[in-house]
Amino acid sequence: MAALLASRDDVDSVVAVDLRAADVAGTEVRQLDLVTADLTSVFADADGVVHLASVFGPAIDGPEVDDAVEVAMARRVLAAADKAAVNRVVILSSATVYGPWANNAVPLTEEAPLRPHPELAFAVQKAEIERLAADWAADHPGVTVARLRPATTVRAGDDSWLATALHAASTLPTGDDTPAQYLHVDDLASAVVATWAAGLDGPVNVAPDSWLTPTERRALDPVPKIRLPEAVAVAVANWRWRLRLAPTAPGILVYARHPWVVANDRLTATGWTAENSNEEAYVVGHEARAIESITPQRRQELALAVTGAVVAASVAGVVALVRRRRRTT
Repeated sequence: MAALLASRDDVDSVVAVDLRAADVAGTEVRQLDLVTADLTSVFADADGVVHLASVFGPAIDGPEVDDAVEVAMARRVLAAADKAAVNRVVILSSATVYGPWANNAVPLTEEAPLRPHPELAFAVQKAEIERLAADWAADHPGVTVARLRPATTVRAGDDSWLATALHAASTLPTGDDTPAQYLHVDDLASAVVATWAAGLDGPVNVAPDSWLTPTERRALDPVPKIRLPEAVAVAVANWRWRLRLAPTAPGILVYARHPWVVANDRLTATGWTAENSNEEAYVVGHEARAIESITPQRRQELALAVTGAVVAASVAGVVALVRRRRRTT
């Protein structure tokens, strides 16, 4: 994203802020902690701020999550943006803020209410950040504040924690399969730039066209799944989480059970298109497992055996500061 911004003719310079050192073409990198560092001097003279940083990862628990550091970090970034008198802000949220509910529209537009599932801290805290951003925007008329809501994001050979968690949760379905979307991280980067360049304001969904149907998902991931009653599935999920056999808390289970796919019309109106379809993004981010090389009959036998045993046992971040090139007459 920083490299894409730096390559634009209307951008004078880009400053990337992160905990880790990085080497990005055309970008100045400042290595500091957004939670504790003084941001005033770093944000000085910036025309725009793009806030992508997050504390959430595979475990999605611990002091940083319990203390809502994600929210505190966003509040500090907005405060620094205020002092810098920026005229454009882009904040990365998540499509999980819509919540996974049986009565959700398919797809959801930006006008849909935010109903994050209360057991998924990531979604709850992203929704709170959106509330802060909306209030900040109301206090800063004339400043565009875009809140990006990407679908599950993946990259080659390394799923995001959300993609990994949803994949694990999908092995314990409790009802009908649900449609799903997968966004390649390169398309997310270009969506951030398109949003900034167009000066979009308010919520913006980010996803490829359409979504994967249950049949299409099964074709891409043919490992058989055993249907479980909801009470049993929740008990199994809790058991797996306590023993750290699953990559995320049971709060993710409902996101694999009910739809939360989004429409991308507002973003595509800027001219943005995803280079990777849902199918392509899923395949790129999905690491083939050994079980997929086993015959279908043997996979079924193994799935039945494993499920039976389980049931018996269970009873980042970046802030980019954008200085637009000022044209002279």
